[in-house]
Parts: sequence; C-alpha cells; structure tokens
Amino acid sequence: MREILGRRLQRLRDRFRSPRPAPGRTGVPPALLDAARTCATLRQWPVLPGVGRSATDGSRCACPDPDCVVPGAHPFDPGLLAATTDPRMVAWWWTRRPAAPVLLATGGTAPCAVSLPAGAAARALVRLDAQGLRLGPVVATPTRWSLLVAPYSLERLGELLYAKDHVPSSLRFHGEGGYLLLPPSAASSGGQVRWEREPGPDGELWLPDVEAVVDALVEASSGAPGGGSRLAY
Repeated sequence: MREILGRRLQRLRDRFRSPRPAPGRTGVPPALLDAARTCATLRQWPVLPGVGRSATDGSRCACPDPDCVVPGAHPFDPGLLAATTDPRMVAWWWTRRPAAPVLLATGGTAPCAVSLPAGAAARALVRLDAQGLRLGPVVATPTRWSLLVAPYSLERLGELLYAKDHVPSSLRFHGEGGYLLLPPSAASSGGQVRWEREPGPDGELWLPDVEAVVDALVEASSGAPGGGSRLAY
C-alpha cells in the first residue's frame, strides 16, 4: 500500500513541478511560446493552447471528432475557460506542447473580433482606410481575416445586427465565450496565421468599436462565395 501511495504522490509532483522540455523537443523553435508569452504578459490577453494535429495523421485534428471543421485550431484540453495571462501557466503548457496553436479567448476585457473571407476582408480594409477610420490589429489566415475590435456584449451585438437588412453567413463574430487563432500558429485550412496589421509595440493597442466597421464588413461579405458553411480557418 505504501508503495502504491508513493507512486501516486510522485505522479502528482511530476504533474505540478516546474516546466521542463518534453523528451526530444530541445531543438524546437520557441516561436509559439514566445508569442503566447507576449500576448499574456505584454498585452494581457488570456490565451491557451489549441488541440493541434494528430500525431499519427497530420491532416486530422487531435480531438475525437473525425469530422472536425477546424482541425487543430480549437480548444479541447484544456478547455476555453482555462485561458490565462499567468506566464507560469503559459510556460508550462507550451514547454510540453511547443507546436500547440495559440488561441485568444475573446470577450470580457480581452479584444473581440469580426472575421470574414480573405478577399472580402482585403476589400473592406481598403474602404475603411479610405474613410479615414483607424483600425486595430488584423489577423490573417490563407482563407479568412479577423479584425480585432473593442470588447462588446452579446446584447449590444444583437441590437446592432437586428438593425441590418441582411447579415451574410460568411461573416462571423468572436465575442464573449469565443476564441481566435493567433500568429504564428498553423491555420486549419493550411498555411500559417500571420499579422496583416500588427499590434503596436510595447503593449500599445488601439481597437475600434464594432459599430465602426460592421457596415463595411457586411457589404464586403455579401458578395463572398461559398456562403461560409464551414469555418475553414
């Protein structure tokens, strides 16, 4: 009995001790860990690791769903509620899973986002720039771009969209209880996530209100092909 209890105690100590590189991982570039640390500490954005791709089949998600529409690019274990700005927890996660995507838990005091197909987003940015609107960071994957905006509530968003004649299904909102894949993670659709427009240095961050951008995004998304039936980030 003492031997069994001793093994259990040792497993608990191993689980909660300071981070150490996983076996065979010593040569892995720390880009994702550095990005996660920057988001959590400099910008105070709550982050967590995405589930990642299957170790046996890199084309599939590591989650149990064989038909996952965002392979590798969503929370699973830990779940979304575990998102944190604690640098120790961030280091613990990414030291053990250095290839894990970086996810931002949107809403609350963290930025929210509005995403749309890449081509439509590029047109919308041209229009918004022409209007002289100051934009915040823009996250880009090969298929979709996401404009970061100031936090909004679901009630406020609902009132805003209710006033529209039509909201395209290809336009998506990442608010309270949502998440967003951040650079330099691998996109679920292939390729890599990047900053189309980067956050300011030294933690400086400007975020427009969602009301300021939604008209241009709705108009640009209305002509987007495919209707947005799959997430395809």
